[in-house]
Amino acid sequence: MAAEKAPKAKDIDALSFEEALAELEAIVQRLEKGELGLEDAIATYERGVGLKRRCEEKLKDAQLRVEKIEATGGGVTTTPFDAT
Repeated sequence: MAAEKAPKAKDIDALSFEEALAELEAIVQRLEKGELGLEDAIATYERGVGLKRRCEEKLKDAQLRVEKIEATGGGVTTTPFDAT
């Protein structure tokens, strides 16, 4: 069902935070309804774990960017964050 149509795990890396979070919320709703068979529920749960990790990565990146903001005597300057 939904697990068959879901993008592969490697596609998770291409999702924005908002896309990953929206899909994760939809997965939680599907699992809470209890309408999936066992195999579909497991595959859906696994995808949810990947989406959760993606959201955590994006939040960590955002936190690092914010931490790079430095207060200077003449105002505030920012240093671009380089995740590589």
